[in-house]
Amino acid sequence: MEQNVVNLDSETVGTVALDEGIFAIAVRPDLLARTVAWQLAKRRAGTHKVKGRSEVARTSKKPFKQKGTGRARQGSLKGPHMRGGGVTFGPVPRDHAHSLQKKVRKLALKSALSAKVAAGELIVLDKAALDAPKTKALAAQVERLGWRRTLLIDGAEIEANFARAARNIVGLDILPSHGANVYDILRHETVVLTTAGLESLTERLT
Repeated sequence: MEQNVVNLDSETVGTVALDEGIFAIAVRPDLLARTVAWQLAKRRAGTHKVKGRSEVARTSKKPFKQKGTGRARQGSLKGPHMRGGGVTFGPVPRDHAHSLQKKVRKLALKSALSAKVAAGELIVLDKAALDAPKTKALAAQVERLGWRRTLLIDGAEIEANFARAARNIVGLDILPSHGANVYDILRHETVVLTTAGLESLTERLT
């Protein structure tokens, strides 16, 4: 499966072969949904907390006598039905993460990449490197290339000048190859793989 390779000047500089076992498999929406849910659950802080009846700052004294007032009997002001009382079954700090099999995560990543190829939203870039960290120059190149909501996946490390120039460009996100994930791939319109990133991802997913 051949794919054109472009440079930052929007020129075609060659072609590269994409592994069909990674970039041309049948898309599995069920696995994509499971993986996105797993990722979002894993990043939740789980620090939500409300006070139960044993924690609220209320007296445990009987609010009024049992009989003779015409009111319903009450034993405490801490009950959930009382103003300022504790909350019943409220949220408590917990870990929302759950497990997902490694082979499912791997197949979902392949499926996400294949979906981008099928939609014509995957671009191969020769390299993401600059002579100087100039945001204005890089922003002009990005606009010329037509990249809006774009995820660029580089090799093991991101070139320093390119990283500094890109960090203030709205809509352009960069990840090293080991950080490539299903959620970020799906939420961007365009995925750009450098040749180094393509090589690393191919090695990781084969």
